[in-house]
Amino acid sequence: QVQLVESGGGLVESGGSLKLSCVGSGSRFSFDAMAWYRQVPGKEREFVAQTSSGGSPNYADFVKGRFTISRGSAKNTVDLQMNSLRPEDTAVYYCNAKMFRMQDTTNYWGQGTQVTVSS
Repeated sequence: QVQLVESGGGLVESGGSLKLSCVGSGSRFSFDAMAWYRQVPGKEREFVAQTSSGGSPNYADFVKGRFTISRGSAKNTVDLQMNSLRPEDTAVYYCNAKMFRMQDTTNYWGQGTQVTVSS
C-alpha cells in the first residue's frame, strides 16, 4: 500500500522560509511524477509545483521565483523549498505522487501539512 508522509509545515512570519518534505513508501517502482498541492478551507485544492522523471519542474504562477521543488536523493521523496512566504500562502500542503500506465494515471495523496504565514 502506497503511503505519502509530509513534514516541515509550521508557522512562519511573512517573508520567511520553510521546507516541506515528502517520503513515499510501499511502491516497488519510482513514481513518474511528484507534486505539491495546497488547499484552504472553502476552496478547491490547487496545484503548486510538480517534478517529473526526465522533465523540467513546473510551477503555478503564484509561486514562480519563490518556491523550488526537487526530488530527493532517496527514491520517492520530494521537497518543496518555500521562500519569501506571504500570508496568502497559508494552506494545508499536500504531497502528490503519480504513476502513469498507458492512458491511466494513478494519484496518491499524503494527509497534508499545515503552513501558516503570519503578517
